Amino acid sequence: MEEIINSPSNPRIKNVLKLKEKSSERRSQDLIVVEGLREILMAKENGFDISTLFVCDDIAGNRSRDTVHRASTSVSSCIRISKIVFDKISYRENSDGLIALVRPKHLRLSGLKLSSVPLLIILESVEKPGNLGAILRTADASGVDAVIVCDSKTDIYNPNVIRSSIGCVFSKQLVMANSDETAKFLQKKKIKLYAAALTAKKFYTETDFTLPCAIVFGSEANGLSQKWLSSAVAEQIKISMLGKIDSLNISASCAVIVYEAVRQRSLHKQFGSGKSPCSQKDK
Repeated sequence: MEEIINSPSNPRIKNVLKLKEKSSERRSQDLIVVEGLREILMAKENGFDISTLFVCDDIAGNRSRDTVHRASTSVSSCIRISKIVFDKISYRENSDGLIALVRPKHLRLSGLKLSSVPLLIILESVEKPGNLGAILRTADASGVDAVIVCDSKTDIYNPNVIRSSIGCVFSKQLVMANSDETAKFLQKKKIKLYAAALTAKKFYTETDFTLPCAIVFGSEANGLSQKWLSSAVAEQIKISMLGKIDSLNISASCAVIVYEAVRQRSLHKQFGSGKSPCSQKDK
Protein backbone atom coordinates (compact mmCIF):
# COMPACT_ATOMS: atom_id res chain seq x y z
CA MET A 1 0.00 0.00 0.00
CA GLU A 2 1.35 3.42 -1.01
CA GLU A 3 2.18 5.68 1.91
CA ILE A 4 0.19 8.94 2.23
CA ILE A 5 1.15 11.80 4.57
CA ASN A 6 -1.37 14.48 5.52
CA SER A 7 0.27 15.97 8.60
CA PRO A 8 3.19 18.46 8.62
CA SER A 9 4.20 17.01 11.99
CA ASN A 10 4.97 13.60 10.46
CA PRO A 11 8.58 12.56 11.30
CA ARG A 12 9.46 12.14 7.63
CA ILE A 13 8.33 15.70 6.91
CA LYS A 14 10.19 17.08 9.90
CA ASN A 15 13.31 15.39 8.59
CA VAL A 16 12.90 17.00 5.15
CA LEU A 17 12.75 20.39 6.88
CA LYS A 18 15.99 19.61 8.73
CA LEU A 19 17.68 18.63 5.49
CA LYS A 20 16.40 21.73 3.74
CA GLU A 21 17.54 24.14 6.44
CA LYS A 22 20.76 22.65 7.87
CA SER A 23 23.92 21.77 5.97
CA SER A 24 25.05 19.71 8.97
CA GLU A 25 22.03 17.45 8.52
CA ARG A 26 22.71 17.11 4.81
CA ARG A 27 26.27 16.05 5.56
CA SER A 28 25.41 13.65 8.39
CA GLN A 29 22.56 11.95 6.49
CA ASP A 30 24.26 12.25 3.08
CA LEU A 31 21.00 13.47 1.57
CA ILE A 32 19.94 16.67 -0.21
CA VAL A 33 16.53 18.14 -1.01
CA VAL A 34 15.66 18.65 -4.70
CA GLU A 35 12.41 20.29 -5.81
CA GLY A 36 10.93 20.23 -9.31
CA LEU A 37 10.65 17.69 -12.12
CA ARG A 38 13.39 19.28 -14.25
CA GLU A 39 15.89 19.28 -11.40
CA ILE A 40 14.98 15.75 -10.27
CA LEU A 41 15.35 14.42 -13.80
CA MET A 42 18.69 16.25 -14.16
CA ALA A 43 19.90 14.47 -11.04
CA LYS A 44 18.59 11.11 -12.21
CA GLU A 45 20.01 11.42 -15.74
CA ASN A 46 23.43 12.28 -14.36
CA GLY A 47 23.68 9.24 -12.13
CA PHE A 48 22.49 10.58 -8.78
CA ASP A 49 20.56 8.13 -6.61
CA ILE A 50 17.03 9.30 -5.74
CA SER A 51 16.15 7.92 -2.34
CA THR A 52 12.62 9.23 -1.76
CA LEU A 53 10.11 11.05 -3.94
CA PHE A 54 7.31 13.14 -2.40
CA VAL A 55 4.36 13.83 -4.71
CA CYS A 56 1.52 16.31 -4.19
CA ASP A 57 -1.32 15.36 -6.56
CA ASP A 58 -3.23 18.58 -5.77
CA ILE A 59 -0.42 20.58 -7.37
CA ALA A 60 0.68 18.13 -10.06
CA GLY A 61 -2.94 17.88 -11.23
CA ASN A 62 -3.69 16.03 -14.46
CA ARG A 63 0.01 15.68 -15.16
CA SER A 64 0.51 13.73 -11.98
CA ARG A 65 0.58 10.18 -13.40
CA ASP A 66 3.02 10.95 -16.23
CA THR A 67 5.13 13.21 -14.01
CA VAL A 68 5.46 10.60 -11.30
CA HIS A 69 6.26 7.89 -13.83
CA ARG A 70 9.09 9.96 -15.33
CA ALA A 71 10.57 10.88 -11.96
CA SER A 72 9.97 7.72 -9.95
CA THR A 73 11.65 5.03 -12.06
CA SER A 74 14.28 3.35 -9.85
CA VAL A 75 13.24 5.46 -6.85
CA SER A 76 13.40 3.55 -3.56
CA SER A 77 10.28 5.13 -2.05
CA CYS A 78 7.40 7.22 -3.46
CA ILE A 79 5.17 9.03 -0.94
CA ARG A 80 1.99 11.02 -1.60
CA ILE A 81 1.58 14.18 0.46
CA SER A 82 -1.19 16.75 0.91
CA LYS A 83 -0.91 20.35 -0.26
CA ILE A 84 -0.55 21.55 3.33
CA VAL A 85 2.42 19.24 3.79
CA PHE A 86 3.94 20.17 0.44
CA ASP A 87 3.68 23.89 1.19
CA LYS A 88 5.53 23.23 4.44
CA ILE A 89 8.58 21.66 2.79
CA SER A 90 8.60 23.51 -0.55
CA TYR A 91 11.17 26.25 -1.16
CA ARG A 92 10.12 27.42 -4.64
CA GLU A 93 7.33 29.46 -6.17
CA ASN A 94 5.16 27.93 -8.90
CA SER A 95 6.27 24.42 -8.01
CA ASP A 96 5.09 21.35 -9.91
CA GLY A 97 4.39 19.27 -6.79
CA LEU A 98 7.54 17.10 -6.63
CA ILE A 99 10.28 17.02 -4.02
CA ALA A 100 12.98 14.37 -3.80
CA LEU A 101 15.67 13.31 -1.37
CA VAL A 102 18.82 12.61 -3.36
CA ARG A 103 22.23 11.14 -2.54
CA PRO A 104 24.91 13.73 -3.41
CA LYS A 105 28.17 12.92 -5.16
CA HIS A 106 31.50 13.72 -3.55
CA LEU A 107 33.87 14.03 -6.48
CA ARG A 108 37.59 14.57 -5.86
CA LEU A 109 40.20 16.28 -8.01
CA SER A 110 41.76 12.90 -8.76
CA GLY A 111 38.43 11.71 -10.16
CA LEU A 112 37.96 14.52 -12.68
CA LYS A 113 37.62 13.48 -16.30
CA LEU A 114 39.18 16.20 -18.45
CA SER A 115 39.12 16.81 -22.17
CA SER A 116 42.33 17.09 -24.20
CA VAL A 117 42.21 20.89 -23.86
CA PRO A 118 40.35 21.44 -20.59
CA LEU A 119 38.65 24.64 -19.51
CA LEU A 120 37.96 24.91 -15.78
CA ILE A 121 36.20 27.40 -13.52
CA ILE A 122 37.65 27.81 -10.03
CA LEU A 123 35.82 29.69 -7.28
CA GLU A 124 37.53 30.76 -4.07
CA SER A 125 35.44 31.28 -0.92
CA VAL A 126 32.16 31.67 -2.79
CA GLU A 127 29.56 32.94 -0.33
CA LYS A 128 26.16 33.31 -1.98
CA PRO A 129 24.20 30.25 -3.15
CA GLY A 130 22.57 32.30 -5.91
CA ASN A 131 25.93 33.25 -7.38
CA LEU A 132 27.17 29.67 -7.31
CA GLY A 133 23.97 28.49 -8.98
CA ALA A 134 24.26 31.10 -11.73
CA ILE A 135 27.89 30.15 -12.37
CA LEU A 136 26.92 26.49 -12.66
CA ARG A 137 24.39 27.49 -15.34
CA THR A 138 27.18 29.26 -17.22
CA ALA A 139 29.40 26.20 -16.80
CA ASP A 140 26.74 23.95 -18.26
CA ALA A 141 25.87 26.27 -21.13
CA SER A 142 29.48 26.94 -22.11
CA GLY A 143 30.61 23.32 -21.84
CA VAL A 144 33.45 23.78 -19.36
CA ASP A 145 35.02 20.60 -18.06
CA ALA A 146 34.41 21.20 -14.37
CA VAL A 147 33.86 23.69 -11.58
CA ILE A 148 36.21 23.54 -8.58
CA VAL A 149 35.00 25.25 -5.41
CA CYS A 150 37.89 26.10 -3.09
CA ASP A 151 37.52 26.91 0.61
CA SER A 152 33.78 27.32 0.13
CA LYS A 153 31.65 29.36 2.50
CA THR A 154 28.41 27.87 1.22
CA ASP A 155 27.17 24.30 0.83
CA ILE A 156 27.34 23.34 -2.85
CA TYR A 157 24.12 21.36 -2.39
CA ASN A 158 22.22 24.12 -0.60
CA PRO A 159 18.63 24.04 -1.93
CA ASN A 160 19.07 27.60 -3.23
CA VAL A 161 22.13 26.50 -5.24
CA ILE A 162 20.04 23.72 -6.79
CA ARG A 163 17.17 26.12 -7.50
CA SER A 164 19.28 28.93 -8.98
CA SER A 165 21.32 26.49 -11.07
CA ILE A 166 18.08 24.94 -12.43
CA GLY A 167 19.67 21.56 -11.85
CA CYS A 168 23.07 22.28 -13.44
CA VAL A 169 24.63 21.39 -10.10
CA PHE A 170 24.02 17.82 -11.30
CA SER A 171 25.10 18.18 -14.93
CA LYS A 172 28.69 19.40 -14.44
CA GLN A 173 31.64 17.86 -12.64
CA LEU A 174 31.71 19.74 -9.33
CA VAL A 175 34.53 19.40 -6.82
CA MET A 176 35.14 20.87 -3.38
CA ALA A 177 38.82 21.25 -2.52
CA ASN A 178 41.23 23.60 -0.78
CA SER A 179 43.26 26.16 -2.70
CA ASP A 180 46.64 24.53 -2.13
CA GLU A 181 45.68 21.11 -3.45
CA THR A 182 43.91 22.71 -6.41
CA ALA A 183 47.01 24.72 -7.36
CA LYS A 184 49.11 21.56 -7.18
CA PHE A 185 46.55 19.71 -9.32
CA LEU A 186 46.70 22.40 -12.01
CA GLN A 187 50.51 22.36 -12.04
CA LYS A 188 50.57 18.58 -12.30
CA LYS A 189 48.12 18.64 -15.23
CA LYS A 190 49.99 21.57 -16.86
CA ILE A 191 46.88 23.71 -16.88
CA LYS A 192 47.50 27.46 -17.25
CA LEU A 193 45.88 29.55 -14.52
CA TYR A 194 44.29 32.97 -15.02
CA ALA A 195 43.16 35.01 -12.01
CA ALA A 196 40.36 37.54 -12.47
CA ALA A 197 41.49 40.58 -10.46
CA LEU A 198 40.89 44.33 -10.36
CA THR A 199 44.65 44.84 -9.96
CA ALA A 200 45.46 43.16 -13.28
CA LYS A 201 47.20 45.07 -16.07
CA LYS A 202 46.03 42.76 -18.84
CA PHE A 203 42.48 42.61 -20.21
CA TYR A 204 40.77 39.26 -20.67
CA THR A 205 40.38 39.98 -24.40
CA GLU A 206 44.18 40.08 -24.70
CA THR A 207 44.52 36.62 -23.20
CA ASP A 208 44.91 33.34 -25.09
CA PHE A 209 42.41 30.82 -23.72
CA THR A 210 42.97 28.19 -26.39
CA LEU A 211 45.46 26.25 -24.29
CA PRO A 212 44.43 24.05 -21.32
CA CYS A 213 43.46 26.65 -18.75
CA ALA A 214 41.55 27.46 -15.59
CA ILE A 215 40.03 30.80 -14.59
CA VAL A 216 39.81 31.57 -10.88
CA PHE A 217 37.36 34.04 -9.36
CA GLY A 218 37.30 35.34 -5.78
CA SER A 219 34.48 36.33 -3.46
CA GLU A 220 32.67 39.59 -4.11
CA ALA A 221 33.50 40.82 -0.62
CA ASN A 222 37.25 40.22 -0.63
CA GLY A 223 38.33 39.21 -4.12
CA LEU A 224 41.08 36.63 -4.51
CA SER A 225 43.52 35.81 -1.75
CA GLN A 226 47.24 36.45 -2.24
CA LYS A 227 47.97 32.76 -2.83
CA TRP A 228 45.97 32.96 -6.07
CA LEU A 229 47.24 36.42 -7.04
CA SER A 230 50.89 35.39 -6.75
CA SER A 231 52.65 35.90 -10.07
CA ALA A 232 54.30 32.51 -9.58
CA VAL A 233 50.91 30.83 -9.65
CA ALA A 234 48.62 32.81 -11.93
CA GLU A 235 48.45 35.43 -14.65
CA GLN A 236 46.09 38.23 -13.67
CA ILE A 237 43.39 39.40 -16.08
CA LYS A 238 40.55 41.93 -15.84
CA ILE A 239 37.36 43.11 -17.52
CA SER A 240 37.27 46.70 -18.78
CA MET A 241 34.93 48.85 -16.69
CA LEU A 242 33.62 51.86 -18.62
CA GLY A 243 31.14 53.22 -16.10
CA LYS A 244 31.30 54.45 -12.52
CA ILE A 245 31.51 51.06 -10.78
CA ASP A 246 34.75 49.10 -10.56
CA SER A 247 33.48 45.50 -10.76
CA LEU A 248 30.71 43.17 -11.88
CA ASN A 249 28.79 40.54 -9.96
CA ILE A 250 30.94 37.39 -9.82
CA SER A 251 28.48 35.36 -11.88
CA ALA A 252 28.40 38.06 -14.58
CA SER A 253 32.20 38.31 -14.60
CA CYS A 254 32.46 34.55 -14.94
CA ALA A 255 30.05 34.46 -17.88
CA VAL A 256 31.88 37.28 -19.70
CA ILE A 257 35.33 35.70 -19.42
CA VAL A 258 34.28 32.09 -19.97
CA TYR A 259 32.40 32.96 -23.14
CA GLU A 260 35.45 34.80 -24.45
CA ALA A 261 37.32 31.52 -23.96
CA VAL A 262 34.55 29.68 -25.83
CA ARG A 263 34.70 32.25 -28.66
CA GLN A 264 38.46 31.91 -29.00
CA ARG A 265 38.34 28.12 -28.97
CA SER A 266 35.67 28.13 -31.65
CA LEU A 267 37.80 30.39 -33.87
CA HIS A 268 40.89 28.33 -33.11
CA LYS A 269 39.10 25.18 -34.20
CA GLN A 270 37.69 26.87 -37.31
CA PHE A 271 40.82 28.62 -38.58
CA GLY A 272 43.62 26.52 -37.10
CA SER A 273 46.48 27.29 -34.80
CA GLY A 274 48.44 29.74 -36.97
CA LYS A 275 47.45 32.79 -34.93
CA SER A 276 46.11 33.45 -31.48
CA PRO A 277 42.39 34.27 -31.68
CA CYS A 278 42.47 36.67 -28.72
CA SER A 279 41.28 40.16 -29.64
CA GLN A 280 40.47 39.04 -33.20
CA LYS A 281 37.12 39.92 -34.70
CA ASP A 282 34.86 37.16 -35.94
CA LYS A 283 35.11 36.80 -39.68
